Amino acid sequence: MLEENQVSRRGFLAAAGGLALATRMNAAGNYADNVPVIAKRVEKAFKVAGVKEPNDLQFASDGTLWILDQVDPNKVVRVHPENGSIIEEIQTESIHGSGITYGNDALWIGSTKTLKTLKVDAKTGKTLKSFDTPGAGLYGRVKTPSGAHGLKWVDGKYWMAVPASGKLFLMEPETGEVVRSIPAPGVRTHGLAWDNGILWCINSDDRAVYKLDPHDGKILAKIQLTKEDPEPHGLDMYKGVMWYCDAASSWVCRLV
Repeated sequence: MLEENQVSRRGFLAAAGGLALATRMNAAGNYADNVPVIAKRVEKAFKVAGVKEPNDLQFASDGTLWILDQVDPNKVVRVHPENGSIIEEIQTESIHGSGITYGNDALWIGSTKTLKTLKVDAKTGKTLKSFDTPGAGLYGRVKTPSGAHGLKWVDGKYWMAVPASGKLFLMEPETGEVVRSIPAPGVRTHGLAWDNGILWCINSDDRAVYKLDPHDGKILAKIQLTKEDPEPHGLDMYKGVMWYCDAASSWVCRLV
């Protein structure tokens, strides 16, 4: 029995060590500690009235901003990014939503705790389609299975961060099929942004935003936030400026 316990303990320690290592190195063989750091300052932009837990955001083509509230059942608001004033609000059927994007004339939402990815009518909030989220499950300190976090529409498909999988998936939207995947830059991946062929990904535990090669997941650089900054959750980029939101403090911020 003692020998079994020793083996089990060694296995536990090995797994814990591997998890810690995964926060510094992804499967593409990149050490996140040894990449260039891009200096940015966090500028608190606004809080949206009635939105308690903004967990992801997505700019519309007209420059307005979609924001997903994590409070169940999830509502989505479209706001003016100048001051956060609400243009419209829709009630969705998503539960504990962590990711939102827009494409094919619909909203796409990661309903994290149902382990589903939803296609949602952008006017009524009704679910048009739903798909099982690939790679959903447990990760880190999470005690209940978790699904998709950040989503980002790119050229007719969307990228999706699924922390439990250790991967970022490129998805075929209307079928829910995986096109391909790349290794994630950490354990608690969240918001995504697309920047002229470059994919940016938040790892909330690191309070960092990683610049990735979308072909193989190689870490090219990172933006490091401080412990005093609002925690990064959702992410997007508009006209060269990166925006993020924090479900804990309710702040929507810019990186300048």
